[in-house]
Amino acid sequence: MTPTALAPDPLLILFLAIGLDALLGDMPWLFRRVPHPVALIGQAIEILERRLNRPERSDRARRWRGGLMAVGLIALGAAAGGLISALAHTLPYVWLAELFLVATLLAQRSLFEHVHDVAVALQKNGLEAGRYAVSRLVGRDPNALDGHGIARAAIESLAENFSDAVVAPVFWYLVLGLPGLIAYKTVNTLDSMVGYRTERYRAFGMVSARLDDAMNLIPARLAGLLLVLAAPFVPKGRPINALVTMVRDARHHRSPNSGWPESACAGALDLALGGPRRYPGLVVEEKWMGRGRTKADLADIHRALHLFSVACVLDAGLVVLALWLKSTALIWG
Repeated sequence: MTPTALAPDPLLILFLAIGLDALLGDMPWLFRRVPHPVALIGQAIEILERRLNRPERSDRARRWRGGLMAVGLIALGAAAGGLISALAHTLPYVWLAELFLVATLLAQRSLFEHVHDVAVALQKNGLEAGRYAVSRLVGRDPNALDGHGIARAAIESLAENFSDAVVAPVFWYLVLGLPGLIAYKTVNTLDSMVGYRTERYRAFGMVSARLDDAMNLIPARLAGLLLVLAAPFVPKGRPINALVTMVRDARHHRSPNSGWPESACAGALDLALGGPRRYPGLVVEEKWMGRGRTKADLADIHRALHLFSVACVLDAGLVVLALWLKSTALIWG
């Protein structure tokens, strides 16, 4: 059996997957033909939600059913990840399937491209095109946004999703391998589909929302710290201000986690992010994070993308550090 047929260290698989995601991104040419793993999770949630979350049931009954759905799907996903990982370390070349799956569950390049599309749309095609582009990233009412609001919304989404779509998947693979990564993506998808405080989902999605908060607790703070460390490498970046703003303003966000990367980004770019937000039929009053400019512009989107790119490199560097520490421990152990 050739050496390449055998599974390498899981940390090396993770590092290669980060590189593969950076190279290939969303791979729409593939996932137009076969379902994406997250889409499969989403389809399962949609089917179960329709059957279990019936409005005639009491809040207690819906809460129990929502919790059982969440636990069942997480267990199923983790079991599937464990089976793939076991096969990858016993059968030749199956580790390539794990590598590909991990790469599809990261979203560095696709996130960069979606935010970059907002900048291009604003610059080349004007306000309406910018509103359409940013509507693919955020749930707020795009028609209520001017050019500055569009730029600010894109930057906020980039910072928040740096935690959810990049740092957290890497973190959970580092901690629990492929089962941990799939469990996290299941929780994150549950939260994005049923973790709302609306009449329909308040009870049914409560467990999903709480699990998402718990699984993002460490990654969100790590993401904020990575953005602070990336700030010196950005034009006019302010690392000290990023750290101070993160510590001071992270709790201004309604989410216990999203405020950490968003406030770090605000401080690094000397912006004010957050504040009042208009959603369809709803205005959410929130405090500002950061004491800089509220009028973000095209240049700020590009600076935010620069900050994000450096932070992604640092995130990959943590995997290399973990691999080095592990190999050192094995040598000296």
